[in-house]
Amino acid sequence: MISVEAIINASIEKVWELWTLPEHIINWNNASPDWHTPYVENNLTEGSKFKFTMALKDGSDGFDFEGIYTKIDKFSILEYKLYDNRTASVRFENQDNQVKITETFEPTTIESADMEEKFCTAIIQNFKSYVENFKR
Repeated sequence: MISVEAIINASIEKVWELWTLPEHIINWNNASPDWHTPYVENNLTEGSKFKFTMALKDGSDGFDFEGIYTKIDKFSILEYKLYDNRTASVRFENQDNQVKITETFEPTTIESADMEEKFCTAIIQNFKSYVENFKR
């Protein structure tokens, strides 16, 4: 299993909202400026589907990150099974006015575990920056 984490300076409510709502996911779900997420479907109920289309902005590469939620405990945990049968979870730990977010997942057999960890770390750091700079 690969695990990445970040401490985010925001309330648990804000972190949860910005992690789960499609109109926010499209703004932070990329590992570098040349990637983007042009499509997000996120039905936040157990047994329901999520799908994030991630693509290079020049159109030369892309993929769908999709699966089914297996457990949802609001402000605490999201567990899911990806369509290739790998499992993953995202934990949210409230720490006063900070949130520790930990994403744990089974690596693919296609990419190196080191590359996957770096990719996911970049995304979670992008999320941290998005949350901490988000103004209503």
